[in-house]
Amino acid sequence: MSHFPRPTLLAQLTSQPEWDLLVIGGGATGLGVALDALSRGYRTLLLERDDFAKGTSSRSTKLVHGGVRYLAQGDIALVREALHERGLLLQNAPHLVSNQEFVIPNYRWWGGPFYTIGLKLYDWLAGRRSFGNSRHLSRAETLHRLGNLRRAGLRGGVLYHDGQFDDARLAVNLAQTILETGGTALNHCAVTGLRQNAAGHLNGVQARDQETGRTYELRAKVVVNATGVFVDEVLHLDEPTARPLVQPSQGVHLVVSADFLPGHCALMIPKTDDGRVLFAVPWQGRVLLGTTDTPLPAASPEPRAQAAEIDFILRTAGRYLVRVPGRSDVLSVYAGLRPLAAPTDASTSTSTKEISRSHKIIVSESGLLTIVGGKWTTYRRMGEDVVDRAIELGGLPPMPSRTAHLPIHGAQTTPDHHAPLAAYGTDAPALRQLMREQPALAENLVPEFAFTRAEVVWAARYELARTVEDVLARRVRLLFLDARAASRAAPVVAELLAQELGHDAAWQQQQVTEFTELARGYVL
Repeated sequence: MSHFPRPTLLAQLTSQPEWDLLVIGGGATGLGVALDALSRGYRTLLLERDDFAKGTSSRSTKLVHGGVRYLAQGDIALVREALHERGLLLQNAPHLVSNQEFVIPNYRWWGGPFYTIGLKLYDWLAGRRSFGNSRHLSRAETLHRLGNLRRAGLRGGVLYHDGQFDDARLAVNLAQTILETGGTALNHCAVTGLRQNAAGHLNGVQARDQETGRTYELRAKVVVNATGVFVDEVLHLDEPTARPLVQPSQGVHLVVSADFLPGHCALMIPKTDDGRVLFAVPWQGRVLLGTTDTPLPAASPEPRAQAAEIDFILRTAGRYLVRVPGRSDVLSVYAGLRPLAAPTDASTSTSTKEISRSHKIIVSESGLLTIVGGKWTTYRRMGEDVVDRAIELGGLPPMPSRTAHLPIHGAQTTPDHHAPLAAYGTDAPALRQLMREQPALAENLVPEFAFTRAEVVWAARYELARTVEDVLARRVRLLFLDARAASRAAPVVAELLAQELGHDAAWQQQQVTEFTELARGYVL
């Protein structure tokens, strides 16, 4: 098991006189770019201002999917690409990606044939990487598969297959894979400025370690701006008058108990009042309800759900469920911002569901390479496309991408997704050994969840966790599953982290205070 202490990583920052690629942003896109570059043998550094997947990349609907709604919009090429990448993700990270059955209930006479035909096309586009064939369901089978579904007017349903995953844990495993492949990936290290040579060409960055305040001058042949909804902030370091590239769109999710959707199937509502789809998906013993699509004027690191979005999700779910969730049933609410490519024409509709989810690569006059758009499912392909462009831009020796068949840290051939510690994949035996050696670490953080103290120690030693939030939001997913329970776990997490990282009681207290304040935003 590879151990990467922070002092070692900080020393690596200046180990190269010049990096081939320097990637700004540790979400899905930046991690994909860095790993692709390393797979070709380029010297690669990734810097993340906060923590890996702190923003959009930890706040998804937890689906690895082709996008049934893009099929309805006629975007066949995007769906085909995403279904291909979905298959590669299952192959490369089988410990985190699983096959999830979805049911579309049908309350109209034409719904059955319409959705059955559409999903047959979805199956066909997936080709040999199909997760399973879709099929029509009788009324009785639909009710059997979706407990708590409204019976009145139900005619039947359609079953189809898609992927489910743990987004933030995939990000952490990608960061580990980058380090094990010989790259450097550092969280809590902010890029504060861009360097140019006398000819005005970008040749590096200024960066600051967020923990010590120390600054670094780093040189690179190519600098990649992969900061998602924050790409415009980096662009303005390069060109203060640059036109915005991103239109942030907020997606909100509510987490409720599994009682609201008994069984293992997910519910897909194909047409909501705003023309989107709405999901109710079983996830880690709870149910996720979402999502919304609300254009926002600006991005923020901790977006908050609006009352209208919460009401919309509860109201829409209530039309399909017998036992209707209310505000008091919500265990956690989280909001994520989609980095959608902004429309170039001022007269263009700003309805974000019409703005492309495909990705775009832009190179500025100084040579800053920026990627916008895209989604988790296609992160690997986005990385490959960016590095192809970086080779031309930086005059790098051309090498083929090897990420299509590169196993991600933790990958195991036959995972049991229901086993304890399943998300750790090949790391699980070492984690169990740690608990045997120190039985106190086998204790749960809170009684109602299986997350253990050992996982906190593991996160600090092997998963680059530095704060209580890093652990409770993105190493174990407690903040997203039950925000109040996460607050109760914060003091013990702070104590364990302080022991591992060499911090004092004042640091512990500050961490608990900061996390408690953060968690308040996840409670209705």
